[in-house]
Formats: sequence, C-alpha cells, structure tokens
Amino acid sequence: MSTLAFFLILFSALMHALWNLLVKSSGDKTVFIWWMFVASGLLLNLTLPFLPGSFPPVTVQILLLAAAGGACFVLYHLFAGRAYRSGELSLVYPLTQTSILYVPIWGILLLGERLSLLGIAGILLIVLGAWSVQLRRVAFAEMLRPFTNLTDPSVRAALLAGFIYSLGAVIDKTGVTGYSPLYFTYLLVMFMFIFMTFNLLRPRYRRRIVPEWRRSRHLILAAGPVMMGSFLSFRYGLQMAPMSYAVPVRQISLLFAVLIGVLILGETCGRIRFAAALTILAGVLLVRLG
Repeated sequence: MSTLAFFLILFSALMHALWNLLVKSSGDKTVFIWWMFVASGLLLNLTLPFLPGSFPPVTVQILLLAAAGGACFVLYHLFAGRAYRSGELSLVYPLTQTSILYVPIWGILLLGERLSLLGIAGILLIVLGAWSVQLRRVAFAEMLRPFTNLTDPSVRAALLAGFIYSLGAVIDKTGVTGYSPLYFTYLLVMFMFIFMTFNLLRPRYRRRIVPEWRRSRHLILAAGPVMMGSFLSFRYGLQMAPMSYAVPVRQISLLFAVLIGVLILGETCGRIRFAAALTILAGVLLVRLG
C-alpha cells in the first residue's frame, strides 16, 4: 500500500468517526442520516461545475455498479439498524464488522489480489481488535458470545449486514478501478440518496423529516462536508490500494471513535477498549509495512 493511499484511508477513517459522532448527537437517527445525504449531495452538485474537465461518459456498467453499491450500503445500514433495535451493542457490533473477514477472501478470489505475510498478520490483528472493542470481560466464552444464539433475529441481521457490506466493497473497488473515484462517488451518493428517500416516504417517517431539520440543522450542515471527506478520500485510497488492505485499515476509525468518546464525550476507556484500540493500531502498522 502506497503512502498516499495509506494516509487517504486514515483520513477517511477519521472523517467516518466524526460523522458517526454527529449521528450519535442527533435526534432521529434514520432521518438525520437522510439529511446528511441531502447536505453531501448538494455539496457535490454545487462543486461539480467548478471542476476542470467534463463529467466522464457514464456507461451502463458504471451505472449498474453505482446502483448495486448504493443498494448494498443502504441495506447494510438498514440491517445494522434493525439489529441494534433489538440486540445489545456488545452482541451486535462485532457481527456487523465481520465484513473484514470476507473482504480479503473476495479480494483474492474475485480480484486476484495477493497478500504478504505481514499484511495477513495485520488484518488478523485488526479483526481481533475490532472484535474485542466491545467485550465486557476477557474470557473465551465472551469472545464466542455473539455466535451462541444464531436464532436471535438481531444476530442474523448483524451477520447479514456484515456480509452485504463486503459485497459492496467489491463493487466499490471494481467501480473506482475503471472510473474516476470522484464521479463514481457522486453516482454512488445519488443512488444511496434515492434509495433512502424511498424508505423515508413511508408514513412512519414523513412527519419526522422537518422536525429533525429544525432540531439538528447545524449538525446536518456540518455533516455534509465531513461525509464527503470520508467518502471521497476512501475511494481515492481504494483505487490505489488492494481492497483486502484498504477495508481493514479503515477499521482504525474504531480507534478514533474511542479517542473521540474519551476526549469529547467524556466516556471512560477501560483496559479492554484500550488494548483493543492498540491491537487495531498494531494491525494497521503491519498492513502498512506489508
């Protein structure tokens, strides 16, 4: 992984942690995320006319990739949200991160990527850190707890969310490999906005849209550029780096989230979370060296 790709993905992880902080600070989470896409999409549309050159020709293949990628990421959010509604955070969260187990497999089998021993060791450390960050105690039974009740709907939804995200990552990598990351991100965001709008047209959401704007408009306006920074920097980094490395390295957003929680939100950082964050950092460094 090149130095530029590495730092682009690190920046993307920081922006990802920040926009999750904004979501956490909002009132109606589902409606707020839709407003974030309104703000980021508006920002993109206002920026495009000032960019040099014209919009690259859009082929049917690129449109299908952007639509499929947008569908995958929207479904990921919907299934993760469904899992969180009825499941404990410490049970659901690790399962939503199982995408980083699938991604290297898809990278090798579908994209022909090759991993070094250091890179594989780094990915395994990132997986361990991401899995451990929500543990309540250090015990083997606690590590296996999320898998002990596969009949639980929240567990199945979380596992499905992780799997769907890994498919979206493959589509993402394919799209930015043969097309401009900037314009592919634009198409991806537009499709995600369309799909999320269809969801918000349901009666249960319609009356909640305007109140959320009135309550959280300052957060929404801040979230637009933060989300765009996360989306664009990651896809430029993804274009330059193997997907098998890029997606796990972005998990350093968990480290940023821990720091934000401690420094900004005043949360406590137990020994397990601290050790998990250091494990992720060690894994990221190994991936960089590998």
